[in-house]
Formats: sequence, C-alpha cells, structure tokens
Amino acid sequence: MAFVWKHPKSKFWFARFYDLQGKRRNRSTRILAREAKRKEAEKIAESYEEAANKKRTARQVRDVITALHKEITGTTLPSQSFRAFAESWFTRKMPEVKTGTLTFYRGAVGKFTKFLGEKADAELTEITSDDIVRFRNHEATTLAPKTVNHDLKCLRMLFREARREKLITDDPCEFVAVTKKSATKRRRPFSIPQLQAVLALADDEWRSLIRFGLYTGQRLGDLAMLTWANVDLQRGEIRLVTRKTDKTLTLPIAEPLRKHLENLHTSDHPDAPLHSRAYDIVTAQGKTGHLSNQFADLLAQAGLREKKAHRKTSKAGVGRGVGSGTGGLSFHCIRHTAVSLMKDAGIPEAAVMELVGHDSEQMSAHYTHVGREALEKAAGALPEV
Repeated sequence: MAFVWKHPKSKFWFARFYDLQGKRRNRSTRILAREAKRKEAEKIAESYEEAANKKRTARQVRDVITALHKEITGTTLPSQSFRAFAESWFTRKMPEVKTGTLTFYRGAVGKFTKFLGEKADAELTEITSDDIVRFRNHEATTLAPKTVNHDLKCLRMLFREARREKLITDDPCEFVAVTKKSATKRRRPFSIPQLQAVLALADDEWRSLIRFGLYTGQRLGDLAMLTWANVDLQRGEIRLVTRKTDKTLTLPIAEPLRKHLENLHTSDHPDAPLHSRAYDIVTAQGKTGHLSNQFADLLAQAGLREKKAHRKTSKAGVGRGVGSGTGGLSFHCIRHTAVSLMKDAGIPEAAVMELVGHDSEQMSAHYTHVGREALEKAAGALPEV
C-alpha cells in the first residue's frame, strides 16, 4: 500500500509505492511536507501506485494525474505539445543569446523534432528517456560525438525549462549519458611548408583569409566579417568584437599583413567587407560551415586531408559530421599555428593569449595587464609566408 514520507533533503512529501513488477518506487508528490497536507499527498501516492500497477499508456497516466490535480487545486494542469513548447522556448531565448547560438538551438531541436515525427505534436509528458536515447544513438551513427553531445545539451536545457514551468514532472534527459568521445587526435598546427602548399593553390580571397588567420590568430567567422572600418592602417591596428565571446580586441598589424593589406583592393565605403564572398556566405547563413567545407576541399587538393562528402549520409562513419573533430587539419588549425609559432619564438603566454583573444582565469591571476609593446612583439614574431 502506498504511503508518504518526508525526504530529509526535500521540502515535499515523497510517495512510496510498488509497481507492477514489485519494484519499490519513490517519487515526489510536489506537496509541501506539512501535516495539514498529508492527506493530499497520500491521495497522490495512491494515484501513483494505481498508475504503476496497471498497464496504462502515457496519456492515460496523464489523465489520472490531471483529474487529481484539478480535484485538489481546482485548476487544470497545464499542458503543451513538444513542438509548441519548443517554439515558445525559442521566443524566450531570442533576447538572451546571440543569433548564432539561437541558430544552433533551432538546428538541434529541429533534428529532434524531425526524429520524433508525429510524436512531436503530442504532449511534452509523452516524451520519454527512451526517445532521447534513441535520438542520441541515431545521431551517433552519422555525427561526431561532440556534435551529438552538443545537441543533447540543448535538449537538456529545453526540458529543464519545461520542468521549471511545471509542464512535466520528470525530465527525460536527466539520466541520459553523453556519447563517449572517440580516441582520436587533437587539432594540430600547420607547418610552414603545408601553409605554403595551400597558399599556392588558393585563389586571392582564400590567400587573404589564410594570411589574416595566421597573423591575427582569429577564427574564420570573425575574419569573414571584417570590413575596412575594422582596419586602421595609420595606427597599425585591427579592431573587432569576436562573434563567439563578444570580446573586444585591438590587434597590432604584423608587417607581412600590412604589406598584404596595402595590396588589397580598397573601398571608399568603410562598411565594405575585406573578403566579399566569405562575408556574403556568413551573412546569409549565420555560420561558417560552408566556408569551412570550401577550405577542407582546398586542403584535399593540397593532399593534406582526405576528400570527404559535405553531406551526411545514411552509412555510418561517412560524411562531414563524422570527420569533424578527428584531429584533421582545418582552418581553425591556423589559429593553433599562430599560437605555436609565437610560443616557439619565446613570446610570453599572456601576450599570446591577449593577441588571439583567449580567456583564462588562471592566467589572469598571474598577469593583470599586457602592454602594446608585448603585443607588437608577439605579432612581429610571425614569419612571412
């Protein structure tokens, strides 16, 4: 017979009951553990036991709880479909996160919505941990572990919000484990001969992006969005705000990059992009995936990585997603190259971190300020390619 008890770490009455297989279950009643509310909690405990001992569908269990909730509180238990809640969640997140982050949220939730099919229009309470596990395993057949775990993290956020709003009592993501990261190589820097091989095959815009990547240590998306307003040749500076961290950077222009800039076709309009094709792609798509794929093709032409399809396929282990994060060369490796070369030249780590825009609480504790002279020395340490 079901009964209620006070959990020492909770302010609510807990119900203890046995399911159809005789297994003991404990579940919060969400009723404050006060003696005056014991009968309400006991009624909920009995309903839990009743539901657990009958082969009910999720909807039937929901109906029992809904009727009980209305009998006790006089109000109807709120309900919402997964699809509808996801849309409302996006709306709330819009002013809280950057456009790129919201795009990622929509992509991750969109994949899960497509996976659910018709069930996406069922009530949130009908989404189970089994649905989450099957989705995770489905993604793991074609995507890298890092991508799968990012999507899972997004779903955790969404269902935590649904639980806070009391639309669900149990979070289906709560005990779903992340996928194990494959034992593969970490990203590595380019050698100078490798960079020269890529430059020899690249067109003018990609040669420019590669040089900007090496001499500033910045990410592809930030370089693609550079305009002439970001460049001050008179002061020898490039000023930008990073898209990923919103960090404002003022970067000294290394001499090889200055020579390159002086040879670029300039514009009278300060908002004109330095790399027009890349700028248009990132502006239209809000992300750098297409650009990264172009660079991967360039690396394949130079014999520095295997040529892979840019569309995921149904065959496990094939496609762009599985190749991500496997330690192969990519544009982001130019950032590693810049850091490695500066450190090899004896540049202090704090100066390197400031130049490329890295954040570290540990380093902040040791270095409180990095001066202009140190930054110029860091930029000047990079070789001409």
